[in-house]
Amino acid sequence: MRPAAAVPVLLVLLPAAACTTGPSLENRGEITAPPGDSRHLTMGSAGFTESDLLAQMYALLLDRAGYSTKIISVTNREIYEPALESGQIDVVPEYAATFADWLNAKKNGADAAPAGSPDLAATMKALRALAEPRGLTVLDPGRAVDQNAFAVTARYAAEHHLRTLSDLGRSRLPVRLAAGDECVQRPYCAPGLKKTYGIRVTAVDPKGVGTTQAKQAVQNGRDQMVLTTTTDATLDDFGLVLLADDRHLQNADYLVPVVNRSRAGGEGVRTALGRLNTVLTTADLARLDEQVDSWRRLPEDVARNYLESKDLVPRG
Repeated sequence: MRPAAAVPVLLVLLPAAACTTGPSLENRGEITAPPGDSRHLTMGSAGFTESDLLAQMYALLLDRAGYSTKIISVTNREIYEPALESGQIDVVPEYAATFADWLNAKKNGADAAPAGSPDLAATMKALRALAEPRGLTVLDPGRAVDQNAFAVTARYAAEHHLRTLSDLGRSRLPVRLAAGDECVQRPYCAPGLKKTYGIRVTAVDPKGVGTTQAKQAVQNGRDQMVLTTTTDATLDDFGLVLLADDRHLQNADYLVPVVNRSRAGGEGVRTALGRLNTVLTTADLARLDEQVDSWRRLPEDVARNYLESKDLVPRG
C-alpha cells in the first residue's frame, strides 16, 4: 500500500504576516512543551526530484510505524518554512548548511555571517539553535550529502577553456543563470558567484533548481549556466558539465528531517525516520534521482523499491 494521499497537491499560500518572524509570544509555550506525536502527518516536498523522493520515503517509513500521512508539494523555503512553523506541514527533508544559513538570514538579515560550514557538528549546533525558537526540531543527519553545483554546456566549457568557476570569473563572460527565483538573494547562489568568483551574473532566469526546463534553457543557449546539484544524474543527457567549486563557495549539505515540534517532535517520528540514516548514501541518492529523471519512473515507486530493497518496509 502507498502512503495515503501520496500524490502531491499545491499548498494554499499562508497570509503574508503568518509566521514571518517565528512564533508569536502567545504561542511560545508550544516550544517548551513536550514534543507532540500527532498520528496524522503532512510531509512537505520542495517540488524537485530529490525532495519528492525523500518526502515519499519519509511517508512510507512513517506509515510503516503506524502514522497516517499525506504529501504536499510547495515551491521554495519562503513558502514551506512558515507552513512548517504553523503546523500546515509537519515534516520536510532539508539540507543542514543551507537551511541553517536561510534561518540565520531570516533572523539576522541577509548580511549576517554564515551559520553553515563544512563542519557538520558546528553546522548542526547552529541550525538547531536557530530552529528551536521557531518551534522546529532538526532530527539527526544521515550519511547522504548533497551540494548545489553549477553546470554549463560541454561545448561552452571547451570554447572558453572552463573547468572551474574561477575560470568563468576570469573570463568576464556575461552569464544568464537558470535557477530558482530565490537565487537572486541567497548567498551561495548569484551573490556568492559574484563575490567569491567575480562571475558576471547578468540575470537569473527563474526556472527552478536543476529542472528539465532550466537545463534545456542552457542547452539551447537561452542561458549560459544552470544551478543544479552534485547528485544530478541527467547532465549528460543535456550535454552539460559541472564547473568545479574550487574556492569552496558551497558547504557540505547533509540531509536532515525538520519537523514541527508540537506535532511531530516525539520519539516515534525520530525513530521511524532515523532508520533511513543507516542506509541512504550519497551514491544511493544519485541513483534514485537518475531513475526518476532519466528513466522516467515515478518518485513513489522508486522510493518504495529502495526501502523494500533495504528491508525497511515490507515488499508488496
